[in-house]
Amino acid sequence: MIYPVVADLAAGGIAVAVACRVLGVSTSGYYDWRSRPVSPREAADQALGELIREVHQMSRGTYGSPRMHAELRLAAGVRCSRKRVERLMRHSGLQGVYRRRRTGCTVRHPHASPSADLVNRRFGADRLDELWVTDITQHRTQTGWVYCAVVLDVFARRVVGWSIADHLRSELVIDALDMARWRRRPTEGQTVVHSDHGSQYTSSALGQRLRSAGLLGSMGSIGDCYDNSMVESFFGSMQLELLDRQPWATRQELANAIFEWIEAWYNPRRRHSSLGNLSPIDYERQHTPAAAAA
Repeated sequence: MIYPVVADLAAGGIAVAVACRVLGVSTSGYYDWRSRPVSPREAADQALGELIREVHQMSRGTYGSPRMHAELRLAAGVRCSRKRVERLMRHSGLQGVYRRRRTGCTVRHPHASPSADLVNRRFGADRLDELWVTDITQHRTQTGWVYCAVVLDVFARRVVGWSIADHLRSELVIDALDMARWRRRPTEGQTVVHSDHGSQYTSSALGQRLRSAGLLGSMGSIGDCYDNSMVESFFGSMQLELLDRQPWATRQELANAIFEWIEAWYNPRRRHSSLGNLSPIDYERQHTPAAAAA
């Protein structure tokens, strides 16, 4: 049906006669369509379309049809097909964001003594705090680079520790690890911390911190992004949904935005298909005692 397009154009200030001429329909036919009563199906589509626009805004403009369908089904209790969601999103000009390749900032120390690989690309966990993965990303602002290190719990994809700074010294990753330790208080000898071979992760300071905390260090093979693919995927999402969405004036502005994206969006609200379309915190609550997911 082309007449809804005419109505949208008219609402945007284009004359009805001009819109009809461009789209190849008659003006009289358009006004005849406008005078007809709205069918129950059209009314339902209008209501669902409005809800879809609200959810898309809530998702910060990031949800495509798969997550949109999950949000409608699980959060709003709306039963509808994914194809209908796709159609209504297309009609409203809504779409998700799409990932591009991320460039990393890992620099390996040539004389470092790396930890053994305790993961061997088996990025799965049967319990909370069984396996943490960690890495660093970077992004430019008008006042210089911002660096962010995260520690991600594999069981629920939750960011359990993070640190933001204007440098790449080992303190960046140590601060992220310390936040994860303070938040989770893992049992000694029961948590593997997997990273790449960046100089921050092969530093003696981090090695001492791991040993004193009873954490088991692990490193993948050199130059292979698949050996830390889960945290690479996380940073890809952050780059797509936050970092590349706008220019950043200052380091502080970007640091505040990263904090808000992790703690107010990613951990408590962002749905993951690998978690049954639950958020990391909701997944923890469903699979662990309430006190552990707090």
